[in-house]
Amino acid sequence: MPSQTVTLSKEELTKSIVHVLDSIKKVKDVQEKSKEKKEQWYDKIGIRGYAQIRYNGLFSSNDKVSCEQCDRSWGTTSTAIDAKSNNGLFIRRARIVFSGQILPNVYFYFQPDFASSPSSGVNNFAQIRDAYFDLSFDPKKEYRIRIGQSKVPFGFENLQSSQNRLTLDRNDALNSAVANERDLGAFFYWAPSKIRDRFAMLVKDGYKGSGDYGVFGFGVYNGQTANRSEANRNLHVVTRVSYPFEIGSQIIEPGLQAYTGKWAFGSELSTGVTTQDKLYTVDQRVAASFILYPKPFGVQAEYNIGKGPRYNKLTNTVDVSDLEGGYVTLNYKWDLPKQQYIYPFAKFQYYDGGKKFEKDARSYVVRDYELGIEWQPIKAFELVAEWVIADRTFEDSALPNNRQRGNLLRLQAQFNF
Repeated sequence: MPSQTVTLSKEELTKSIVHVLDSIKKVKDVQEKSKEKKEQWYDKIGIRGYAQIRYNGLFSSNDKVSCEQCDRSWGTTSTAIDAKSNNGLFIRRARIVFSGQILPNVYFYFQPDFASSPSSGVNNFAQIRDAYFDLSFDPKKEYRIRIGQSKVPFGFENLQSSQNRLTLDRNDALNSAVANERDLGAFFYWAPSKIRDRFAMLVKDGYKGSGDYGVFGFGVYNGQTANRSEANRNLHVVTRVSYPFEIGSQIIEPGLQAYTGKWAFGSELSTGVTTQDKLYTVDQRVAASFILYPKPFGVQAEYNIGKGPRYNKLTNTVDVSDLEGGYVTLNYKWDLPKQQYIYPFAKFQYYDGGKKFEKDARSYVVRDYELGIEWQPIKAFELVAEWVIADRTFEDSALPNNRQRGNLLRLQAQFNF
């Protein structure tokens, strides 16, 4: 059977080629669309964290010098006379932060800590540190309300993350206002977008900033400290004003803050120790801050005065007493090649007052000197060595006469991820 030859004109050939190419494009478009994934709110959540491992057992001249609020691995495990030393290796913090702008006007922040110590000798319990949402009211997010468990805006060093802070522990004077620096509440923050960027830069570029807690802050919180239920019908009220000024090449940040409320005692009072009003004890303070960021020399200083519960060994009662104290930290930022940093620092702190959340609102008189250095060879690792000269009086019904003095070398390795 004779074969037939099919011939196409030039126009028909062109149309055929265009048709084939168009079909291929449509197939590719379908394939690309099938690969596309609609962005979900959880795709906007970032994960980061850090861990700190400490050793406080070097050259200690007196293991009875300790700070229950600061670090349970420093000195003895309690104030009991027969307490044993706990100066071994210790995981001070192990935290993972989940955060993100999950909606245009909603920011989410959740931070658990896997190295909490609920009691002496029991370590590495998981506990919520932060769990809050920021609801903003404008596109630049200059006006926002923070709801949940977060830091109470009282004191620069209290707000400064332990990941950024130079000294191993916060000062007793202002940190005695809020254990773990946090509570459940609602806080309004305002700051111009330009200043919010400056707050972020002071942390990101290694100047040991406090983070963004607004130029102005105001709020209410339970007043019983983090992870504890409210124990009376009185909310604490707090306010703070702080502004980082640029003066030439330097940045200076003065600040004022104050709070007032009523503290409620739970199981803190020992048998036989009484107080005038167990559920409504006066608790109020005002503090001033001054920060000169290290460019390269830096100064960080704060002082607070107020009234609060404090153990009275003469009457074996907890009374409302005047309190005062503060600290000064001198530091230097030394930039080395390959983005290495060295921070020498020196700190003196003083506190004369009680700690409402410790046993019997334990009475304190603290005069400590700290000399140290932080080395950051890479972004993911920091090493701190700190020599402490301590003079600490801390008294309750079990130890009504307890002044301890001593020196020691403290070491910390920190991993950032």
